[in-house]
Amino acid sequence: MNNETKKIVLNGLMIALVCIATMTIQIPMPGTNGYVNIGDSVIFISSILFGPVVGMIAGGIGSALADILSGYEHWAIFTLIIKGLEGYVVGIVIRNHYTTIKSLFATALGTITMVTGYFLAGIILKGSIIISAASIPGNLIQGIVCMAIAILLSHSLAKVKYVKTFKAHS
Repeated sequence: MNNETKKIVLNGLMIALVCIATMTIQIPMPGTNGYVNIGDSVIFISSILFGPVVGMIAGGIGSALADILSGYEHWAIFTLIIKGLEGYVVGIVIRNHYTTIKSLFATALGTITMVTGYFLAGIILKGSIIISAASIPGNLIQGIVCMAIAILLSHSLAKVKYVKTFKAHS
C-alpha cells in the first residue's frame, strides 16, 4: 500500500472511530440541547499517535457526522470547527514526541479548547451566556474522562508495530 493510500485509509478509519465513539454513549444535556460523549478520547488518540492533521480531520468530520446522524444538526458546523481545532491543538503540542506528561498537557489544552468552543457556540445558538455556561461542567467532565482514556490507550497503542507503520506515513 502506498503512502497516499495509507493516509486516506488512516483518515477514514479515525473519522469512523470518532463518529462511533461519539454516538455510542450519549448523555443528553437538556439545558443546551447537546450531549456528553467519549468521542474526544478517539480525537486525542488520533492526534497523539498520528499528528495534528489526522487529529483535526478525524475530530472535525467524525464529530460533525455524529451530530448530523444523531439529530443535532444545529451543532454540526460548530462541532466541525471546535473538534477539528481540538485535534489540531493536541497534535501540535505532541509533535512526534510522546511522553505521558506532554500528552497530559496536550489533552488538557484540547479539553480547554473544546469547553471554550462549545461555550461560545452555545452563546450563539442559545443567545444566552447563562444557558451556555450550563454546558461547562458536563464538557469538563467529558474532557477529563476522555483524557484518561486517551492517555492510557495511546501509551499502549504507540508500542504496536502496525500502528507505528501508519504513524510513519501520517
